Amino acid sequence: MRLATLIGPDLKQLLRDDPDQVRELLDELHAEDVADIISELDPDEAAEFLSRIPAEDAAPIFERLEDHEQESIVELMPSESVVQIASEMASDDRADFFSVLPEAVGDKLLEELERVDPEAAEDVREIEKWPDTSAGHLMSRGYVFIAPEVSVAAAIGAVRIHAEDRSEPIYNVYALDEKDTLVGIASLRDLLLADPSTKLSTILRTNVISVPPEMDQEEVARRMAKYDLNVMPVIDEHGRILGVITIDDIIDVLTAEQTEDAQKIGGVEPLDVPYFQTSFLSFIRKRGVWLVVLFLEEFFTQTALRHYDPVFRAIEGASYYVPLLISTGGNSGSQSSTLVIRGMAVGEIKPKDWWRILFREAGMGLVLGVFLGAIGFARVLMYQDQHLPFAFTIALTLVGIVMCGCTVGSMLPLILRRCGVDPATSSTPFIASLVDVLGIVIFVHVAKLIMAAVLAHPAVLPHCE
Repeated sequence: MRLATLIGPDLKQLLRDDPDQVRELLDELHAEDVADIISELDPDEAAEFLSRIPAEDAAPIFERLEDHEQESIVELMPSESVVQIASEMASDDRADFFSVLPEAVGDKLLEELERVDPEAAEDVREIEKWPDTSAGHLMSRGYVFIAPEVSVAAAIGAVRIHAEDRSEPIYNVYALDEKDTLVGIASLRDLLLADPSTKLSTILRTNVISVPPEMDQEEVARRMAKYDLNVMPVIDEHGRILGVITIDDIIDVLTAEQTEDAQKIGGVEPLDVPYFQTSFLSFIRKRGVWLVVLFLEEFFTQTALRHYDPVFRAIEGASYYVPLLISTGGNSGSQSSTLVIRGMAVGEIKPKDWWRILFREAGMGLVLGVFLGAIGFARVLMYQDQHLPFAFTIALTLVGIVMCGCTVGSMLPLILRRCGVDPATSSTPFIASLVDVLGIVIFVHVAKLIMAAVLAHPAVLPHCE
């Protein structure tokens, strides 16, 4: 059971009776646990609690709240309390906070913040000028920089001073020359192991792995994972450091991106807030749009069935196998598209690999299709009123449909990526609907090839072409 559920009611009562004791109660709790408790309170109670505790204690709690929770609480808090809390927040979390506020509210609070803490306000403006999903918007402006000519002891002193003034975690010291160009970095471990009198330049690592501010956050996450980094600097085109991206932000990015992709693959427009905070009407809109699109797409399935109705009437029992055939194609296509989408998300698959993927998926479709075709062949012959030509028709159709599902399901995400569209848009229901139509076409043409004599019999199929 969540801690918030256990002590939330007691906290509410304590807020009413003796708010000062609340601070003592929460001293031993992690800020994340306190944020969970705050989220269980009513917005006015949460605003009252955050207003009563010191800003330096409130900031790590406030920055862990969901965006919609921050927005609702801020509306009920005095602006001076909000500004004090914002001043104590990490620079990247502070910028995220201002980005979710209504423009009028955000501008007013930013003006007040500039009077209280001009440096914090400048950090917000510097981060907000970059796109929301870029490295520049993800970075923190809190980092330790120093000249490479100083001693290790001086560098350690700079770390201490920085830690006293800012709440961001410190992993490295960044050495800048007179033009503010990054010349190297030294980790805290390097500093602690080096002789205090040694020059910083002698222990610097100069082959710095960095990212430009325009890089997409997914690519940033892949690069940090590839090199197993806890922090990565953001460098402009002149080699100047703009900020650093820390691993906690990357974890948030990966969680958000995977959630969004999973929802798109399921045929749902991505949710902006958690499930229980999403309104009923929002769900109707986000799910309804895709359901309408997929429903309209199924019109093509109905049209194909209607167009080839004479063939189905000519072959006794053929309509019984249509759901089996088209669902098999949709399932195989969904498998392939999921594998390819995930491969692109983690950087294993590039658009230039399309021909390799095509041959692999076609080969797997052939093998899987033969296996399923053998099962389908045996299933047809279990009925005494069926015959070998129809069994062969079902078997060969399954081979064609599975191959079609694998190739279409694997190629469509790559085509969408080439067109600049999120590959996750090629959702499982969308692939399934597309392969349904192709499956019907494959079945009819295989039937015309194998069962030509039956389809040509005028007594059975007078209108068959």
